[in-house]
Formats: sequence, C-alpha cells, structure tokens
Amino acid sequence: MWRNPEPPAIPAEVAAAFVAFPEPVRLRLLEVRKLIFATAAETAGVGPLTETLKWGEPAYLTGATGSGSTIRLGRPKSPEGVGAVLFNCRTSLVVTFRARFPETFLYQGNRAILLDPTSPLPTKPLASCLAIALTYRRRQAG
Repeated sequence: MWRNPEPPAIPAEVAAAFVAFPEPVRLRLLEVRKLIFATAAETAGVGPLTETLKWGEPAYLTGATGSGSTIRLGRPKSPEGVGAVLFNCRTSLVVTFRARFPETFLYQGNRAILLDPTSPLPTKPLASCLAIALTYRRRQAG
C-alpha cells in the first residue's frame, strides 16, 4: 500500500529557490517534492535523499546509496507557466519515460518532464518515473 510520509523540512537555501518560482509553479513543484520523498521511501535500495541546490534549483540526490541519478525541479525557458522535473540529459531516463508514458507527459528534449500546474498531477506515472531515476545507477551497474 502506498504510504505518503511527510517530507523533511526544506533547507533554507532550497526554500528560497522555491519562493522564487511563480505561485502556481511553486505549488506544483512542492507537490512533486513530496512525491520524490514518498517514492524514495517506497523504493527499495534508494535510502535517504540529500536535498540541495544544483544550478540554483532544488535537487534530490541518492548520496547515501548512490542508487540513482539527480532529479531537479525548475522552470523551462519555454513554455512559460509550467514546472519541470529535470534529469541528467546524458542518461536514457527521458527516453525511457517517453516509451512508457507517451501521452501522459509533455517532454522537453532528453532532459525534462513538463508539468502544467493547471492540470491534475499524474501521480502514479510520475512516481514510476521518479523511481526509475532514483534507481538508475543501480540498474546501470547490474
């Protein structure tokens, strides 16, 4: 059964990055943040996450286990008014997400899932994508 624990308090520097987002985007990305922590807690081998800033954006790393690839939250330059869940463009992550969920998300190249804050969050498919990212390195080594 899916449990949804409360994520840890947001570090001050990360909180400042969230505050800089326009409100609809900020609220959507805070939902995604909560889903990242919940997915990490539910995914075997991920361990605790490190929450920090990368390129001035909230970033989530599997530093304790090294099981995954960094996930960042931000805004694309275009289209305006949407949030982005960003992944390392040198991985096959977004290609994998596109193959599994071709109609569920809008994608930006090989680096991001775009999320419209006015549409319902596709929680289950997004959680699946997050789990794949959080275990990416472990699968590459196996």
